[in-house]
Formats: sequence, C-alpha cells, structure tokens
Amino acid sequence: MSAPVDVPGQDLILVGAEELARLLTPAAAAEAVADVLRGGFDPESDPPRVNLPVAAGELLLMPAAAGAYAGVKIAGVAPANPVRGLPRITGSYLLLDGATLLPLALLDGAALTTLRTPAVSAVALAHLAAPDAARLVLFGAGPQAYGHLRAALAVRELKELTVVARSPEAVEALVAYARTLGVEARGGSPDDVRDADLVICCTTAREPLFDGRLVADGATVVAVGSHEPGARETDSALVRRSAVYVESRAAALREAGDLLIPLNEGAIGPGQMAGTLAELVNGRAPVPPDRPRLFKSVGMAWEDLAVAAAWHRARCNPSEQRDIVR
Repeated sequence: MSAPVDVPGQDLILVGAEELARLLTPAAAAEAVADVLRGGFDPESDPPRVNLPVAAGELLLMPAAAGAYAGVKIAGVAPANPVRGLPRITGSYLLLDGATLLPLALLDGAALTTLRTPAVSAVALAHLAAPDAARLVLFGAGPQAYGHLRAALAVRELKELTVVARSPEAVEALVAYARTLGVEARGGSPDDVRDADLVICCTTAREPLFDGRLVADGATVVAVGSHEPGARETDSALVRRSAVYVESRAAALREAGDLLIPLNEGAIGPGQMAGTLAELVNGRAPVPPDRPRLFKSVGMAWEDLAVAAAWHRARCNPSEQRDIVR
C-alpha cells in the first residue's frame, strides 16, 4: 500500500456511500484486495474480530494495519432494523496514516462493507468459477445481493440470474435492476441451483438454503452471510462434496459455521479446506474440475483496510485507478 498523500490529522474527510462508489468501482475494489495478497500479506496474521453482544444485536471491532495505512471498523449488526426501514449493518470506518496513526478519513461503515464483501467474493470467483460461467443463482435481495451481482459481473459475463429470497417485492426489485444491467433475470426457488454455474449466498439465514446434492460438479458456490459458528447457509452434503476455500484457515475455524457444523458432525475433517484466497491469487491452490468449489467468507479486517486504502489512493492519485482483476 503506497504512502498517503493527504496530511494526516488535518480536516478529517467524511466519506459517504456515493463518494466511495464514485471513486471505486466493484472491479477496482476487487483488484485492491487481490493486490494486497499478491504483495505478500498473510491474512493468518490478521487480528480476530471482537464481538460484543448488546441489546440491539452485536457490536464488532475490526482493526488492521499494513504498509502506509491502518484502520479500524466499528460496526453494529441490528437484526430488527430492516422492519424499521433502517440498515441491518451500521457503523463507521476510521482510516489512519500508518506511520503516525493520525486520522485520514471517516468512511460510512455499511457502505464500505457493501463494497468490500463482494470485492472479496469477486477475487474468489475470478479464480474458482469456470471461464464460461454464465448462470447465477443468488440467494438474498438486500444490499449485499446487489453488490454481489455487480461484483460477479466484473469478473464473468453473466447471461442468466435467478433470485431466491423471502420477499416477492424484493425479488422483483432485484430482477428489475439486473435487467438494467443487461442480464436476463427472474425469481426462482432453491432447486434452481441444479442448473447454476454460480451460486452466491448473502442472507441472514441460520440454516442451509438449498440441497447441496443438487449443485453440479464444477459449479462455484460463494457463501458470505454468516460469521457465527452456529449459523450456516450451505449444508454438510455440499461441504463434503466440495473443494473448500477460505480467507484464512484460522478465521474459518473460529467463525465459519458452514464448516464448523459439518466438522463437529464428523461429516468432514480439517483437511477439507483445499486452500485460501491468498493461495488462489498466488497460484498455490489447485482447483479440481470434477467437484463443486465452495468459497466461505466470514469477513476480515484486512479486507476493509485494503478497500479503504484503495479509495484514499484513488482520491489522491486519480490517474492511478485500475479496473482489472488479474
């Protein structure tokens, strides 16, 4: 991460969702994540997330430091907020100068998460999904679903989208949005995974969303909705069949219910993890053609920092923006 240009600690910049999106496309955010991994950063060194249960839900504290930047996200997860017309994920991200730890910017934490999580998924898809993957089944119709659709389009030429979610109105809204992006889209059911090249799960579900036996060999599944040991979006049948990839082995074994539940059941062993995102990016993880590929993400602090730093670099040096995931 190259050195900041702004003078730290002076005139703290307040960054909302529109400003973040103006300077950083989904593809550029994904490239920022991949660049950090190509540069030799080891996600296993990332500090564990601090979770504090509170009356409204939970508070998350996620600090990270690398190169010229440091930062910390303070996020809230409030399950009751959507029925009030408020976002489920709240919070702020404080970006700091790495050398002095003086503040550079305060970013909308929910907007950063909505950009960061799909960026990580896009990096995984770029390495795991078949080059001609064109049929996506997307579980969920909230902000992460929109972000993941845009991120998937940044790395694959999607032709068909099937949206599966609880609210018919939300499904119709996402279908209509996908059509504006040139993707043939419709609502569907969990059984539609049988015809999918890609399956993306970004829900608040605590139980499996579909029958993992239906997923085709060679299809890619991304699950991002949970970071709790007792919650999962995919079932043991899929995990047992799949080559499994994670952001960090340590983080997955702390937080990934999609893996911890089948592990505790005895359905899989610790060796089920075929590789990490860093190993994929750096060409050190095999991708078998004859099994589903499952990427399980729990979200990590270094990813927020990578995207926030990329936004700051784009602000200071607009000519250096990039838009390709290699």
